[in-house]
Amino acid sequence: MSFSSHYLRCEEREIHYTEWGAQHDEVVIAWHGLARTCRDMDDIAEHLSQRWRVICPDTIGRGLSQWAADPSREYCLAFYARLATSLVNQLKLERFHWLGTSMGGAIGTQAAAGPLRGRIQRLVLNDNGPQLAAPAIERIRSYAGQPAAFGTVTELEQYFRTIYKPYGWLSDAQWRRLTETSTRRLPDGRVTPHYDPAMVRQFIDHPDDYTLWAEWDTLQMPVLCLRGEDSDLLLRETAEGMRRRGPRAVVVEIAGCGHAPALNTPEQFALVERFLAGEG
Repeated sequence: MSFSSHYLRCEEREIHYTEWGAQHDEVVIAWHGLARTCRDMDDIAEHLSQRWRVICPDTIGRGLSQWAADPSREYCLAFYARLATSLVNQLKLERFHWLGTSMGGAIGTQAAAGPLRGRIQRLVLNDNGPQLAAPAIERIRSYAGQPAAFGTVTELEQYFRTIYKPYGWLSDAQWRRLTETSTRRLPDGRVTPHYDPAMVRQFIDHPDDYTLWAEWDTLQMPVLCLRGEDSDLLLRETAEGMRRRGPRAVVVEIAGCGHAPALNTPEQFALVERFLAGEG
């Protein structure tokens, strides 16, 4: 099944998204991680599109969406939640599910506790929670804030294979797609990841952005948390807290993965599908 590509003006910024399964009435919003693009959701979106309409946005400053004019103000969860609200309002979506990897999960939590309260029916957090480990944030910030650049796409792919090894198993074709869908060419001809390096200002200008226990404790919808077994970002004790507090998430550990599972295997498809369908 193929997807279509679209653009909407949200909060005065052009936001790109892909759409799968447009024939269905029920909707899943699938939101990617910090330094990634909507195309990371291709595999899970294609699978879910057998039952749901799936909308996969590029966050501002990533992929084909416009970059921020005011990075300090726009690269933060509150602004991302406003973008999400504008997006779903323009698409006339009243109720929907949310699947978010890492940052995409945090946007879902922020939105569900704020501007989209009562509209997100089920929430899937892929290796994300209301508290993240500081050393892992610093690790991600160190490579994301100064993105590497290479003379060839082949070299960039090898770089991605190295820094994203915690994603778990990907086929050669999936690694190639991940690379080709998140590559931009610099003025000097080299290639680099397809995002605005200024997006890491979020960690400078909004240092507590990912501390979301207060928001978490207000959530009432069913929540599924997929935790990479070896994740250094979502610690096991945090996941245990998510079981006990707020919406009392169902937590499932994904073997062979760190941060974050790639959502590209039949086992991961089944976990998400059963949960969204209310079957587990």
